[in-house]
Amino acid sequence: MSARNIAYKVLFDIEKNKKYSNISLDYYLKESDLDDLQRGFATELVYGVLENKIFLDGIINRHSKIKVKKMQYSVKISLRMGAYQLIFLDGVKDYAAINETVSMMKKIDKRSSNFVNAVLRNISRNIDDVFEHDENSIEGLATRYSFEKWIVERVVKENGIEKTRDILISLSEKPKIYLRVNRLRSGEFPSFDDYLDFVLERLSRDGIVGRKVEGIAEAIEVDSFKRIEKNELFTKGYISVQDISSMLVGNVLNPSENSVVLDLCSAPGGKSTHLAEIMNDTGKVVSHDIFEHKVKLVKSYCERLGINNVEISLGDASEFNPEYEGKFDYVLCDVPCSGMGIVRRKPEIKYKKEEDVVGLPILQLQILSNAAKYLKKGGSMVYSTCTIFDSENIDVVQKFLNGNKDFVFESICGDPMTKLFEEERLRKGYLKIMPSKDNMDGFFICKLKKV
Repeated sequence: MSARNIAYKVLFDIEKNKKYSNISLDYYLKESDLDDLQRGFATELVYGVLENKIFLDGIINRHSKIKVKKMQYSVKISLRMGAYQLIFLDGVKDYAAINETVSMMKKIDKRSSNFVNAVLRNISRNIDDVFEHDENSIEGLATRYSFEKWIVERVVKENGIEKTRDILISLSEKPKIYLRVNRLRSGEFPSFDDYLDFVLERLSRDGIVGRKVEGIAEAIEVDSFKRIEKNELFTKGYISVQDISSMLVGNVLNPSENSVVLDLCSAPGGKSTHLAEIMNDTGKVVSHDIFEHKVKLVKSYCERLGINNVEISLGDASEFNPEYEGKFDYVLCDVPCSGMGIVRRKPEIKYKKEEDVVGLPILQLQILSNAAKYLKKGGSMVYSTCTIFDSENIDVVQKFLNGNKDFVFESICGDPMTKLFEEERLRKGYLKIMPSKDNMDGFFICKLKKV
């Protein structure tokens, strides 16, 4: 199966069957015999089309008598793929983009191949005009950067039109790839620097270019990493994939050794395992998730890293558990959210409907309120999300504080935070990380103390 055929099947899965892009793409790539170059091309097509779907549909509508919403799945997916190659991929010649798409369409639905050919040729003839959009309007920004209009409206309301353009551009960029080295393996080396050097050397031996990240000791940035699940460093538990914004959550909570920690919404396990590593595999991390299949993910994560202090079980964070009251030194509430800070990793988020996220602040406040009861006096908890919307971040925290006078903001100054951000932003006890400003995934991290 060719790269284009795989991309088509994945996009069809996403469009019709509402599958997640990463799960569907992984499935088809594992079943294929493509080399790394072709795997990369298939991935580029899938995510390129996903990231620009509204923009591509607008271009197709301008050059087609039949509008996209009236087209059958096979036709609109093929047209999006062809249009994406024509507009964004300089390395693909126009005739190749058209001919290969039409050839693919003939095998799927021969009757529609002439129509697909005609539309793509129309786009090719008018390629210089495709980027003509009013980027000073909400409608224009939503179309150009392929976001649902309500998302752009909310970002503009919180940040203004100029900053919104920068935010949308940053959310449309290719994400950086970061690895978290397993702190528990550092004892095998004379120093932590020697450990990092070992990991970087092994990566280099596998043809992977990596570098240390200033300010975050356990982070390594890599230029690319294909088939990480087969890499020996990964299988033997030396590294995990985690963005630096996500690593900062564990570093802000910073639980001490031999403490008792609760992670209320833990799957797939990145933050739970990071906390366990910070604690040097001492004490206990109680790791909860509401779905059984996700609990299994956390278990396998711990096993791969050689972690023994994580206790994993099913649990609904929105329901109060009286057995936990006053039992924990630290609590992490990495709550379900709209995900608007990690759009470049999960482009499907661009197309969420407003009704799907409007109730999230109520759920988030409920989880935070339950977490507060589980904390010992003098204990600390972190509330975090991977969204940039104030309604899910500081607004939730302020509502919580209004009803819980025994909690106050706790300073998040200190390593590694002060190496990455201005102290003025950190002194407040919370941090809103913006992709456009901080060059990392959008996150909100707030630390609260029970006094």
